[in-house]
Amino acid sequence: MTLHSSVLAALTRWAAPNPEQDALRHAVLAFVLARPDACRRACEPGHITASALVLDHTGTQALLTLHPRIGRWLQLGGHCEDEDSDITAAALREATEESGITGLRLDPEPAAIHVHPLTCSLGVPTRHLDLQFVAHAPAGAEIACSDESLDLRWWPLAALPEGDPALHALGAAAARRSA
Repeated sequence: MTLHSSVLAALTRWAAPNPEQDALRHAVLAFVLARPDACRRACEPGHITASALVLDHTGTQALLTLHPRIGRWLQLGGHCEDEDSDITAAALREATEESGITGLRLDPEPAAIHVHPLTCSLGVPTRHLDLQFVAHAPAGAEIACSDESLDLRWWPLAALPEGDPALHALGAAAARRSA
């Protein structure tokens, strides 16, 4: 399976939790079907990204990164790479690189989808079509801030930073799965 085909499979089988997420699922699926390069950063109209909300072993704390370019607390994630075997491998790689935690376990189905416009590192306005997963840290996990972050901190899942509805929606999806 290729990265591209894994995105198609994930979007096809995912049972979205509400009509808004299902509509977004259909839109992203249509985009990926039309673009063989949809998983590559060089796809200027937009490209698939992979992120993960990392939960502690109790499922009550979420690990967030203070993103240096965006200046907000976000879940861990980023661009897919050519060496990623599938979309879950991309999300797990990003979460591991950005958290420093070994032994993360990733739920195989997306928790949410979020599409946001931005100018990424290529300097061109684009959109990230972000497939968002939930990852679970083992007990005693130690975090290490990477050079891709200004800070890394555990937040109560029930009290994520204000001002980002997408992060709150992902947190709610993670809480439903952990219950």
